[in-house]
Amino acid sequence: MAIRRVVPHLRADDIDATRDFYAGFLGLEVAMDLGWIVTLASPSNPTAQLNLYGEAAPPASVQPRLSIEVGDVDAVHAEAVHRGIEIVQPLSDEAWGVRRFFARDPSGNIVNVLSHLPGGGPKPSGADDA
Repeated sequence: MAIRRVVPHLRADDIDATRDFYAGFLGLEVAMDLGWIVTLASPSNPTAQLNLYGEAAPPASVQPRLSIEVGDVDAVHAEAVHRGIEIVQPLSDEAWGVRRFFARDPSGNIVNVLSHLPGGGPKPSGADDA
């Protein structure tokens, strides 16, 4: 299985202040901003990323703690089903150009497993990688 990147997700009570903290303090740049989620990336290593969830995000019970981008999300989904791993959100194509599903690990953490769609799919303004 090809792992392309792993991105942690943080809850941000004040998403603007939290974005400004990571951007100003560490020099991360906004790669995507959908209002309810902001992805920050390193300008020198674009796969080094951090996602921030704001108040408008889905309830914490369905928010992933991290995203793992894989080479073939359909194959990873099939393996999860084969292993009896709990699928929290079904495999689906998102408007911002990713195919993904959420799985729950043995400790209860929700993991967003994704691949980019060929051609990237339609994307809202500023969207890149949620």
